[in-house]
Amino acid sequence: MAHVVIIGAGTGGMPCAYEMRDALDKEHLITMVSENETFDFTPSNPWVAVGWRERKDISFETRPYLEKRGINFVAHRVDKIDPAKNELTLNNNDKISYDYLVIATGPRLAFEEVEGSGPSEHSQSICSLPHAETAFKNFEELAADPGPAIVGAMPFASCFGPAYEYAFILNRELQKRKLRDQVPMTYVTSEPYIGHLGLGGVGDSQGMLESELRQHSIKWICNAKTTKIEAGKMFIDELNEDGSIKKQHELPFKHGMMLPAFKGVDAVAGVEGLCNPRGFVIVDKHQRSPKYPNIFSAGVCIAIPPVEATPVPTGAPKTGYMIESMVTAIVHNIADELTDIEPSHEATWNAICLADMGNTGAAFVAIPQIPPRNLAWFKKGKWVHLAKIGFEKYFIRKMKSGSSEPIYEKYLLKALGINRLK
Repeated sequence: MAHVVIIGAGTGGMPCAYEMRDALDKEHLITMVSENETFDFTPSNPWVAVGWRERKDISFETRPYLEKRGINFVAHRVDKIDPAKNELTLNNNDKISYDYLVIATGPRLAFEEVEGSGPSEHSQSICSLPHAETAFKNFEELAADPGPAIVGAMPFASCFGPAYEYAFILNRELQKRKLRDQVPMTYVTSEPYIGHLGLGGVGDSQGMLESELRQHSIKWICNAKTTKIEAGKMFIDELNEDGSIKKQHELPFKHGMMLPAFKGVDAVAGVEGLCNPRGFVIVDKHQRSPKYPNIFSAGVCIAIPPVEATPVPTGAPKTGYMIESMVTAIVHNIADELTDIEPSHEATWNAICLADMGNTGAAFVAIPQIPPRNLAWFKKGKWVHLAKIGFEKYFIRKMKSGSSEPIYEKYLLKALGINRLK
Protein backbone atom coordinates (compact mmCIF):
# COMPACT_ATOMS: atom_id res chain seq x y z
CA MET A 1 0.00 0.00 0.00
CA ALA A 2 1.25 3.48 -0.89
CA HIS A 3 0.26 6.86 0.51
CA VAL A 4 0.06 9.69 -2.04
CA VAL A 5 -0.16 13.17 -0.52
CA ILE A 6 -1.15 16.19 -2.60
CA ILE A 7 -0.43 19.68 -1.24
CA GLY A 8 -2.83 22.31 -2.58
CA ALA A 9 -6.54 22.10 -3.36
CA GLY A 10 -6.67 24.49 -6.30
CA THR A 11 -7.23 24.11 -10.04
CA GLY A 12 -4.28 21.72 -10.20
CA GLY A 13 -4.57 19.86 -6.91
CA MET A 14 -8.29 19.02 -7.02
CA PRO A 15 -8.25 17.46 -10.51
CA CYS A 16 -5.03 15.65 -9.53
CA ALA A 17 -6.75 14.08 -6.51
CA TYR A 18 -9.74 12.92 -8.55
CA GLU A 19 -7.62 11.54 -11.38
CA MET A 20 -5.26 9.84 -8.93
CA ARG A 21 -8.19 8.16 -7.16
CA ASP A 22 -9.44 6.70 -10.44
CA ALA A 23 -5.97 5.59 -11.55
CA LEU A 24 -4.83 3.81 -8.37
CA ASP A 25 -6.18 0.67 -6.70
CA LYS A 26 -8.33 1.32 -3.64
CA GLU A 27 -5.64 -0.11 -1.36
CA HIS A 28 -3.57 3.02 -1.96
CA LEU A 29 -4.36 6.04 0.22
CA ILE A 30 -4.72 9.56 -1.17
CA THR A 31 -4.62 12.60 1.11
CA MET A 32 -5.18 16.22 0.15
CA VAL A 33 -3.58 18.85 2.41
CA SER A 34 -4.61 22.49 2.10
CA GLU A 35 -4.68 25.44 4.48
CA ASN A 36 -7.96 26.52 2.88
CA GLU A 37 -11.23 24.71 3.58
CA THR A 38 -12.68 25.80 0.24
CA PHE A 39 -12.06 25.39 -3.46
CA ASP A 40 -12.08 28.83 -5.10
CA PHE A 41 -12.29 29.20 -8.88
CA THR A 42 -9.47 31.71 -9.28
CA PRO A 43 -10.14 32.63 -12.95
CA SER A 44 -13.37 34.35 -11.83
CA ASN A 45 -11.60 36.74 -9.44
CA PRO A 46 -11.61 39.69 -11.91
CA TRP A 47 -15.43 39.45 -11.92
CA VAL A 48 -15.53 39.37 -8.11
CA ALA A 49 -13.47 42.56 -7.98
CA VAL A 50 -16.21 44.57 -9.75
CA GLY A 51 -19.17 42.82 -8.12
CA TRP A 52 -20.13 40.53 -11.01
CA ARG A 53 -19.62 37.46 -8.81
CA GLU A 54 -19.86 36.74 -5.10
CA ARG A 55 -18.02 34.15 -3.01
CA LYS A 56 -21.02 31.80 -3.10
CA ASP A 57 -20.89 31.74 -6.92
CA ILE A 58 -17.31 30.47 -7.25
CA SER A 59 -16.38 28.83 -3.94
CA PHE A 60 -17.48 25.67 -2.12
CA GLU A 61 -16.43 23.54 0.85
CA THR A 62 -13.80 21.05 -0.31
CA ARG A 63 -13.99 18.28 2.28
CA PRO A 64 -17.37 16.64 1.46
CA TYR A 65 -16.60 16.32 -2.25
CA LEU A 66 -13.15 14.82 -1.67
CA GLU A 67 -14.28 12.43 1.05
CA LYS A 68 -17.17 11.27 -1.13
CA ARG A 69 -14.51 10.05 -3.59
CA GLY A 70 -12.52 8.30 -0.85
CA ILE A 71 -9.86 11.03 -0.60
CA ASN A 72 -8.72 12.17 2.84
CA PHE A 73 -8.70 15.92 3.47
CA VAL A 74 -6.51 17.74 6.00
CA ALA A 75 -7.21 21.47 6.40
CA HIS A 76 -3.87 22.77 7.67
CA ARG A 77 -0.87 24.62 6.28
CA VAL A 78 2.28 22.63 5.57
CA ASP A 79 5.13 24.30 7.44
CA LYS A 80 7.92 21.84 6.64
CA ILE A 81 8.74 19.14 4.09
CA ASP A 82 11.37 16.59 5.16
CA PRO A 83 12.32 14.52 2.09
CA ALA A 84 14.78 12.41 4.11
CA LYS A 85 11.93 11.15 6.30
CA ASN A 86 9.20 11.45 3.62
CA GLU A 87 7.28 13.54 6.12
CA LEU A 88 5.28 16.76 6.31
CA THR A 89 4.95 18.91 9.42
CA LEU A 90 1.75 20.92 9.65
CA ASN A 91 1.14 24.24 11.38
CA ASN A 92 -0.50 22.40 14.31
CA ASN A 93 2.69 20.25 14.62
CA ASP A 94 0.94 17.13 13.30
CA LYS A 95 3.01 15.03 10.92
CA ILE A 96 1.99 13.19 7.78
CA SER A 97 4.15 10.52 6.16
CA TYR A 98 4.04 9.97 2.42
CA ASP A 99 5.35 7.56 -0.19
CA TYR A 100 4.73 10.01 -3.03
CA LEU A 101 4.27 13.75 -2.72
CA VAL A 102 2.60 15.99 -5.31
CA ILE A 103 3.22 19.71 -4.83
CA ALA A 104 0.43 21.83 -6.36
CA THR A 105 0.51 24.75 -3.96
CA GLY A 106 0.39 27.59 -6.44
CA PRO A 107 2.63 30.58 -5.68
CA ARG A 108 3.41 32.84 -2.77
CA LEU A 109 2.49 36.43 -3.62
CA ALA A 110 5.71 38.40 -3.15
CA PHE A 111 4.29 41.85 -2.35
CA GLU A 112 7.37 42.57 -0.24
CA GLU A 113 9.42 43.03 -3.42
CA VAL A 114 7.72 46.38 -4.11
CA GLU A 115 7.47 48.70 -1.11
CA GLY A 116 3.91 49.62 -0.22
CA SER A 117 2.23 47.08 -2.50
CA GLY A 118 -0.54 44.63 -1.66
CA PRO A 119 -4.01 44.74 -0.08
CA SER A 120 -2.55 45.27 3.38
CA GLU A 121 -0.76 48.36 2.04
CA HIS A 122 -1.76 50.58 -0.88
CA SER A 123 -2.57 48.43 -3.96
CA GLN A 124 -5.14 45.77 -4.78
CA SER A 125 -4.81 42.21 -6.07
CA ILE A 126 -7.07 39.66 -7.75
CA CYS A 127 -4.77 36.68 -7.14
CA SER A 128 -6.97 35.19 -4.42
CA LEU A 129 -10.66 35.35 -3.60
CA PRO A 130 -10.16 37.36 -0.38
CA HIS A 131 -7.99 39.82 -2.29
CA ALA A 132 -10.63 40.16 -5.01
CA GLU A 133 -13.27 40.85 -2.35
CA THR A 134 -11.05 43.56 -0.86
CA ALA A 135 -10.52 44.99 -4.34
CA PHE A 136 -14.29 45.21 -4.80
CA LYS A 137 -14.61 47.27 -1.61
CA ASN A 138 -11.91 49.58 -2.95
CA PHE A 139 -13.69 49.76 -6.30
CA GLU A 140 -16.89 50.84 -4.58
CA GLU A 141 -14.90 53.65 -2.96
CA LEU A 142 -13.70 54.64 -6.43
CA ALA A 143 -17.29 54.64 -7.70
CA ALA A 144 -18.35 56.90 -4.83
CA ASP A 145 -15.44 59.30 -5.39
CA PRO A 146 -14.10 58.83 -8.97
CA GLY A 147 -10.47 59.44 -9.88
CA PRO A 148 -7.55 57.81 -11.74
CA ALA A 149 -7.20 54.02 -11.90
CA ILE A 150 -4.08 51.96 -12.56
CA VAL A 151 -4.09 48.30 -13.58
CA GLY A 152 -1.11 46.14 -14.45
CA ALA A 153 1.70 43.87 -13.32
CA MET A 154 4.87 44.40 -11.33
CA PRO A 155 8.42 43.06 -11.97
CA PHE A 156 8.70 39.25 -11.99
CA ALA A 157 4.97 38.84 -12.62
CA SER A 158 4.32 35.83 -14.82
CA CYS A 159 0.58 35.67 -15.48
CA PHE A 160 -0.47 38.79 -17.36
CA GLY A 161 -3.84 37.65 -18.71
CA PRO A 162 -5.79 38.52 -15.54
CA ALA A 163 -4.36 42.06 -15.57
CA TYR A 164 -5.64 42.65 -19.11
CA GLU A 165 -8.95 41.05 -18.17
CA TYR A 166 -9.37 43.28 -15.16
CA ALA A 167 -8.51 46.45 -17.09
CA PHE A 168 -11.25 45.78 -19.64
CA ILE A 169 -13.76 44.47 -17.06
CA LEU A 170 -13.18 47.56 -14.89
CA ASN A 171 -13.65 49.74 -17.98
CA ARG A 172 -16.94 47.97 -18.75
CA GLU A 173 -18.34 48.28 -15.23
CA LEU A 174 -17.45 51.98 -15.09
CA GLN A 175 -19.26 52.44 -18.41
CA LYS A 176 -22.34 50.66 -17.04
CA ARG A 177 -22.32 53.01 -14.05
CA LYS A 178 -21.77 56.03 -16.36
CA LEU A 179 -18.55 56.86 -14.50
CA ARG A 180 -15.94 55.99 -17.11
CA ASP A 181 -15.50 59.62 -18.17
CA GLN A 182 -14.45 60.45 -14.60
CA VAL A 183 -11.82 57.70 -14.28
CA PRO A 184 -8.63 58.09 -16.37
CA MET A 185 -7.05 54.62 -16.73
CA THR A 186 -3.43 53.57 -17.24
CA TYR A 187 -2.17 50.04 -17.86
CA VAL A 188 1.29 49.65 -16.26
CA THR A 189 3.18 46.47 -17.09
CA SER A 190 6.60 44.88 -16.81
CA GLU A 191 6.07 43.40 -20.29
CA PRO A 192 8.37 44.81 -22.99
CA TYR A 193 5.34 45.51 -25.17
CA ILE A 194 1.57 45.21 -24.97
CA GLY A 195 0.46 41.65 -25.68
CA HIS A 196 3.77 40.03 -24.75
CA LEU A 197 1.91 38.03 -22.06
CA GLY A 198 5.13 36.46 -20.80
CA LEU A 199 5.05 34.37 -23.98
CA GLY A 200 6.86 36.59 -26.46
CA GLY A 201 3.44 37.43 -27.90
CA VAL A 202 0.95 35.08 -29.53
CA GLY A 203 -0.04 35.78 -33.12
CA ASP A 204 -1.08 39.43 -33.37
CA SER A 205 -1.68 39.80 -29.63
CA GLN A 206 0.31 43.05 -29.62
CA GLY A 207 -1.70 44.74 -32.36
CA MET A 208 -5.06 43.51 -31.12
CA LEU A 209 -4.54 44.44 -27.46
CA GLU A 210 -3.01 47.82 -28.31
CA SER A 211 -6.06 48.52 -30.47
CA GLU A 212 -8.42 47.53 -27.64
CA LEU A 213 -6.61 49.74 -25.14
CA ARG A 214 -6.72 52.70 -27.53
CA GLN A 215 -10.38 52.08 -28.31
CA HIS A 216 -11.22 52.20 -24.61
CA SER A 217 -9.00 55.23 -23.86
CA ILE A 218 -6.62 53.27 -21.65
CA LYS A 219 -3.07 54.63 -21.73
CA TRP A 220 -0.16 52.27 -21.14
CA ILE A 221 3.44 52.13 -19.94
CA CYS A 222 5.56 49.09 -20.86
CA ASN A 223 8.99 48.08 -19.54
CA ALA A 224 7.59 49.47 -16.30
CA LYS A 225 9.49 48.75 -13.11
CA THR A 226 7.17 49.63 -10.25
CA THR A 227 9.51 50.73 -7.46
CA LYS A 228 7.20 51.96 -4.69
CA ILE A 229 3.53 52.52 -3.95
CA GLU A 230 2.24 55.12 -1.53
CA ALA A 231 -1.32 55.99 -0.61
CA GLY A 232 -2.70 57.43 -3.85
CA LYS A 233 0.61 57.47 -5.75
CA MET A 234 2.59 54.88 -7.72
CA PHE A 235 6.29 55.31 -8.60
CA ILE A 236 7.45 53.72 -11.85
CA ASP A 237 10.74 53.59 -13.72
CA GLU A 238 10.10 53.15 -17.44
CA LEU A 239 13.17 51.41 -18.89
CA ASN A 240 14.88 51.41 -22.27
CA GLU A 241 15.73 48.14 -24.00
CA ASP A 242 19.22 48.20 -22.43
CA GLY A 243 17.74 48.47 -18.94
CA SER A 244 18.58 52.14 -18.45
CA ILE A 245 15.90 54.51 -17.17
CA LYS A 246 13.93 56.15 -19.97
CA LYS A 247 11.50 58.10 -17.81
CA GLN A 248 10.35 58.17 -14.21
CA HIS A 249 6.64 58.42 -13.48
CA GLU A 250 4.68 59.37 -10.37
CA LEU A 251 1.11 58.37 -11.15
CA PRO A 252 -1.79 59.38 -8.89
CA PHE A 253 -4.57 56.83 -8.39
CA LYS A 254 -7.76 56.19 -6.46
CA HIS A 255 -7.86 52.50 -7.44
CA GLY A 256 -4.75 50.48 -8.29
CA MET A 257 -4.72 46.74 -9.05
CA MET A 258 -1.20 45.45 -9.68
CA LEU A 259 -0.38 41.76 -10.02
CA PRO A 260 2.64 40.94 -7.84
CA ALA A 261 5.71 38.83 -8.44
CA PHE A 262 5.33 35.13 -7.68
CA LYS A 263 7.68 33.03 -5.57
CA GLY A 264 7.51 29.54 -4.12
CA VAL A 265 5.65 29.03 -0.83
CA ASP A 266 7.93 28.93 2.19
CA ALA A 267 7.68 25.24 3.05
CA VAL A 268 8.54 24.25 -0.51
CA ALA A 269 11.25 26.85 -1.05
CA GLY A 270 12.93 25.75 2.17
CA VAL A 271 13.77 22.24 0.92
CA GLU A 272 17.42 22.03 -0.10
CA GLY A 273 17.87 21.17 -3.77
CA LEU A 274 14.16 21.08 -4.58
CA CYS A 275 13.74 24.57 -6.02
CA ASN A 276 15.36 27.33 -8.04
CA PRO A 277 16.43 30.57 -6.29
CA ARG A 278 12.89 31.97 -6.39
CA GLY A 279 11.43 28.89 -4.74
CA PHE A 280 9.86 27.20 -7.77
CA VAL A 281 10.10 23.40 -7.93
CA ILE A 282 12.61 22.06 -10.44
CA VAL A 283 11.11 19.15 -12.38
CA ASP A 284 12.24 16.87 -15.19
CA LYS A 285 10.16 16.02 -18.26
CA HIS A 286 8.10 13.61 -16.13
CA GLN A 287 7.17 16.38 -13.60
CA ARG A 288 9.46 14.72 -11.06
CA SER A 289 12.13 16.32 -8.89
CA PRO A 290 15.60 15.29 -10.11
CA LYS A 291 16.86 15.29 -6.51
CA TYR A 292 13.86 13.63 -4.83
CA PRO A 293 12.35 11.01 -7.21
CA ASN A 294 9.18 10.51 -5.15
CA ILE A 295 8.28 14.21 -5.27
CA PHE A 296 6.30 15.50 -8.25
CA SER A 297 4.97 18.97 -8.95
CA ALA A 298 2.52 20.74 -11.26
CA GLY A 299 1.15 24.19 -11.88
CA VAL A 300 2.30 27.71 -11.08
CA CYS A 301 4.71 26.41 -8.42
CA ILE A 302 7.07 24.70 -10.91
CA ALA A 303 10.15 26.30 -12.45
CA ILE A 304 9.87 27.27 -16.11
CA PRO A 305 12.53 29.62 -17.50
CA PRO A 306 11.28 32.88 -19.03
CA VAL A 307 10.68 32.86 -22.76
CA GLU A 308 13.28 35.59 -23.25
CA ALA A 309 15.28 38.15 -21.33
CA THR A 310 13.34 41.40 -20.88
CA PRO A 311 14.46 44.80 -19.51
CA VAL A 312 12.12 44.34 -16.55
CA PRO A 313 12.03 40.69 -15.41
CA THR A 314 8.96 38.72 -16.50
CA GLY A 315 8.06 35.07 -16.02
CA ALA A 316 6.37 32.48 -18.21
CA PRO A 317 2.71 31.76 -17.37
CA LYS A 318 1.38 28.30 -16.60
CA THR A 319 -2.05 28.18 -18.18
CA GLY A 320 -4.87 25.83 -17.18
CA TYR A 321 -4.45 23.50 -20.13
CA MET A 322 -0.76 23.09 -19.32
CA ILE A 323 -1.52 22.40 -15.67
CA GLU A 324 -4.10 19.78 -16.58
CA SER A 325 -1.55 18.09 -18.82
CA MET A 326 1.08 18.17 -16.04
CA VAL A 327 -1.37 16.60 -13.59
CA THR A 328 -2.26 13.79 -15.97
CA ALA A 329 1.41 13.02 -16.55
CA ILE A 330 2.04 12.87 -12.78
CA VAL A 331 -0.91 10.54 -12.16
CA HIS A 332 0.19 8.10 -14.88
CA ASN A 333 3.83 8.20 -13.77
CA ILE A 334 2.99 7.44 -10.14
CA ALA A 335 0.62 4.67 -11.23
CA ASP A 336 3.41 3.21 -13.37
CA GLU A 337 5.93 3.35 -10.53
CA LEU A 338 3.53 1.46 -8.28
CA THR A 339 3.56 -1.36 -10.83
CA ASP A 340 7.35 -1.21 -11.29
CA ILE A 341 7.16 0.57 -14.65
CA GLU A 342 9.63 3.39 -15.25
CA PRO A 343 7.81 6.77 -15.64
CA SER A 344 7.48 7.81 -19.28
CA HIS A 345 4.55 10.23 -19.44
CA GLU A 346 5.24 13.87 -20.32
CA ALA A 347 3.08 16.97 -20.11
CA THR A 348 2.04 18.81 -23.26
CA TRP A 349 3.25 22.34 -22.71
CA ASN A 350 0.81 24.10 -25.00
CA ALA A 351 -1.05 27.26 -23.99
CA ILE A 352 -4.76 27.77 -24.44
CA CYS A 353 -6.60 30.63 -22.79
CA LEU A 354 -9.94 32.44 -22.77
CA ALA A 355 -9.65 36.03 -21.52
CA ASP A 356 -12.80 38.01 -20.71
CA MET A 357 -12.90 41.66 -21.71
CA GLY A 358 -16.17 42.79 -20.20
CA ASN A 359 -18.62 42.30 -23.04
CA THR A 360 -16.24 40.64 -25.47
CA GLY A 361 -13.13 38.51 -25.04
CA ALA A 362 -9.91 37.18 -26.53
CA ALA A 363 -8.78 33.59 -27.02
CA PHE A 364 -5.29 32.41 -27.81
CA VAL A 365 -3.60 29.12 -28.59
CA ALA A 366 0.19 28.70 -28.61
CA ILE A 367 1.63 25.33 -29.69
CA PRO A 368 4.07 24.96 -28.08
CA GLN A 369 3.88 27.67 -25.43
CA ILE A 370 7.52 28.65 -25.89
CA PRO A 371 8.39 29.92 -29.41
CA PRO A 372 9.14 29.07 -32.17
CA ARG A 373 5.69 27.56 -32.56
CA ASN A 374 3.81 25.24 -34.83
CA LEU A 375 0.67 27.28 -34.23
CA ALA A 376 0.05 30.80 -32.90
CA TRP A 377 -3.62 31.72 -32.93
CA PHE A 378 -5.31 34.79 -31.41
CA LYS A 379 -8.96 35.79 -31.89
CA LYS A 380 -11.49 38.05 -30.20
CA GLY A 381 -15.26 38.27 -30.06
CA LYS A 382 -18.31 38.17 -27.80
CA TRP A 383 -18.30 34.38 -28.13
CA VAL A 384 -15.16 34.28 -25.94
CA HIS A 385 -16.94 36.22 -23.18
CA LEU A 386 -19.83 33.75 -23.32
CA ALA A 387 -17.49 30.75 -23.52
CA LYS A 388 -15.65 31.84 -20.38
CA ILE A 389 -18.91 32.17 -18.45
CA GLY A 390 -19.82 28.67 -19.59
CA PHE A 391 -16.40 27.32 -18.66
CA GLU A 392 -16.68 28.71 -15.14
CA LYS A 393 -19.93 26.83 -14.57
CA TYR A 394 -18.59 23.68 -16.24
CA PHE A 395 -15.36 23.58 -14.18
CA ILE A 396 -17.12 24.11 -10.84
CA ARG A 397 -19.72 21.47 -11.69
CA LYS A 398 -16.96 18.99 -12.55
CA MET A 399 -15.12 19.69 -9.29
CA LYS A 400 -18.30 19.02 -7.32
CA SER A 401 -19.03 15.85 -9.28
CA GLY A 402 -15.60 14.38 -8.60
CA SER A 403 -15.05 13.81 -12.30
CA SER A 404 -11.55 12.96 -13.49
CA GLU A 405 -12.31 13.79 -17.13
CA PRO A 406 -9.89 16.23 -18.82
CA ILE A 407 -11.85 19.45 -18.38
CA TYR A 408 -9.89 21.64 -20.81
CA GLU A 409 -9.98 19.11 -23.61
CA LYS A 410 -13.69 18.49 -23.06
CA TYR A 411 -14.72 22.14 -22.98
CA LEU A 412 -12.17 24.67 -24.22
CA LEU A 413 -10.99 22.77 -27.26
CA LYS A 414 -14.61 22.20 -28.29
CA ALA A 415 -15.35 25.91 -27.77
CA LEU A 416 -12.44 26.79 -30.04
CA GLY A 417 -13.33 24.20 -32.67
CA ILE A 418 -10.11 22.23 -32.08
CA ASN A 419 -10.12 18.44 -31.78
CA ARG A 420 -6.89 18.05 -29.80
CA LEU A 421 -3.68 19.98 -29.18
CA LYS A 422 -0.67 18.04 -30.37
